[in-house]
Amino acid sequence: MQKESPQGHLPEKTMHTMPSRRRKRRKKRNRRNENAPRPTARVSVFLNIPYDEAFENLLLAYISAISAFGFAPRATLEIPFGERRLDRILSLIVECKYSIHDLSRVQVDRVRPRTPRFNMPFELGLAVALQKTAVPNHAWVVCESVRRRINKSLSDLDGTDPYIHGGTIKGVFRELCNVFVRTDRQPTVLQMDRIYRVLRADFKNILVRAGAADALNARVFQDLCIAASAAADELVT
Repeated sequence: MQKESPQGHLPEKTMHTMPSRRRKRRKKRNRRNENAPRPTARVSVFLNIPYDEAFENLLLAYISAISAFGFAPRATLEIPFGERRLDRILSLIVECKYSIHDLSRVQVDRVRPRTPRFNMPFELGLAVALQKTAVPNHAWVVCESVRRRINKSLSDLDGTDPYIHGGTIKGVFRELCNVFVRTDRQPTVLQMDRIYRVLRADFKNILVRAGAADALNARVFQDLCIAASAAADELVT
């Protein structure tokens, strides 16, 4: 029979040798967790597109198609206020294996003072510079809606063939199939369209949950990407 110590506890050696059901259960859980397959991080794709309501359908189309390939869409919409925007854009591009630059919005906007959009070609220039210097494994592509227009709007890209989506949802699906033709996961245009329909059906609820009026919102973009990823995992085999 063990003698109690002056403090009324069993000796230290006895404490360590006593069986503990809780400890055994914890060890079993840890072994199961070690043997369980670990989720792999999704490859990120930087999405450089116009931010306006007229582009909403194509934004959802891009998110749907990128997610269908098993990738994670990223965009400057994620950048929180207070951070130096240019530094964060550079970091975002560096974090992404691919970048898609949609240069289809070349018109002068209607809001005074009426000006063209320079953000998209500027971010394309950042991606090209990074690929040529610090991030040689980064791959970038250019999308447009009108054939041969980029030869005039950005003649420095002569020799680079843009992907022409024609300003349509199915055009985006078709062209991203061409962009990612060598990746392991090869969804069909029909599967992309089903993911798009899932997003469109839940779009108003996503706006309400975020308290937002449109898709040009960090929380809305995040929730759209989560919904698209879940739909892609279910619909793309």
